[in-house]
Amino acid sequence: MTGAEAILALHLAIILFNVGGLVVIPLGGWRGWGFVRGFWWRLLHLASLGVVALQAVLGKVCFLTVWQSELAGKAGSPAPLVARVVDRVIFWPLPLWGFAVLYVAVAAYVVALWFLVPPRAATN
Repeated sequence: MTGAEAILALHLAIILFNVGGLVVIPLGGWRGWGFVRGFWWRLLHLASLGVVALQAVLGKVCFLTVWQSELAGKAGSPAPLVARVVDRVIFWPLPLWGFAVLYVAVAAYVVALWFLVPPRAATN
């Protein structure tokens, strides 16, 4: 696995965590799944989406995207088919302002989920 492929895999895992949480938190709150109220898990989810939204509002491309592109450029060989397919799935042809609007809306939804499906208090 090349460095660019490793960054792509990490990027995909973070995206799956973020998007999965958007569905699992309200569903788990409704179904009574205790893990969706885990304080640290929820805080990580909120912080992760907050960073994504802040980067977009500031007009910055995700640092993982930049890092992957730099590593892929140094590799000099074409990416494997799986990497190209994943690239097409996670990198949409939108202007940065479109991502900013989308990410801020999603971050607002996650903040609303914090109150609609509140996490348990953190314990030591």
